[in-house]
Amino acid sequence: MSTTEHTAITAPNQFVESKGRRLAYRSIGTGKPIVLCARFRGNMDVWDPAFLDALAARGFQVITFDYSGLGLSTGEKDYSPVALAKDANDLIEALDLKGVVISGWSLGGLAAQVVVAMFPQRLSHAVLIGTSPPGPNVKPAEQLFYDTASIPDYGFEHEVILFFEPRSQASREAARRSVDRIAQRTEGRSVPVPVDWAVAYLGDKPKSPLFPADPILQALKVTTLPILHVAGDHDIIFPVENWYALNQELPTVQLLTYPRAGHGPHHEYPEATAEHIATFVRSTS
Repeated sequence: MSTTEHTAITAPNQFVESKGRRLAYRSIGTGKPIVLCARFRGNMDVWDPAFLDALAARGFQVITFDYSGLGLSTGEKDYSPVALAKDANDLIEALDLKGVVISGWSLGGLAAQVVVAMFPQRLSHAVLIGTSPPGPNVKPAEQLFYDTASIPDYGFEHEVILFFEPRSQASREAARRSVDRIAQRTEGRSVPVPVDWAVAYLGDKPKSPLFPADPILQALKVTTLPILHVAGDHDIIFPVENWYALNQELPTVQLLTYPRAGHGPHHEYPEATAEHIATFVRSTS
């Protein structure tokens, strides 16, 4: 079976050398490349296979990867969005990808915004998922996220709190399906991110602004790159209200918000989100 015939669950780990370290990645599907930057405490295994497979089915080459020094990648680990953006850009360059959709979830969404600002040459679109815009916030994060995200071995109920909407039975049921799908990969799994190191970066309470990066905000205000942000209406770490506060300031940003959903809308609605992304990419330039 060739790499392009693999699913998210069976995709082999691959490696590319770049600037003195080895970046681990997986690739499924053929077509327009979409490079996905992982969330906080995330590696290649935190993505819902249903979401990745749905993207591949809609004509994307879907690429996930581990940041430097984390998972199966070597090098120095650094959770600053600029360092993570350099990882993504180095991978794109090493694989000689062009017309790339840069995407990122949560912390990875911050990294994707930096890629847009610093390394736009190989990009055609950006898709941000459950993340924060740069600059001042109209609504802060909730303490509940910080208390839950720092738990070393969180279980299903913690997943519900972090990525879904606990008050919705439908969201809880979607969480169970997503968690079960993610657990289906048993071979060649990546290495978990060190909890103590990650939590030290996160801190123990909400900060404002969450993403203090005025140069990135200014870049988003003048970019011509089409940008889609996908969110739930109750995101406890990156409230979607902060994006709506920038209406008419960000000329290319489209906002898609699911009702009664949380920080992982693409896991609650994998097929619908993939369809929205495909339509966005196909209909904007």
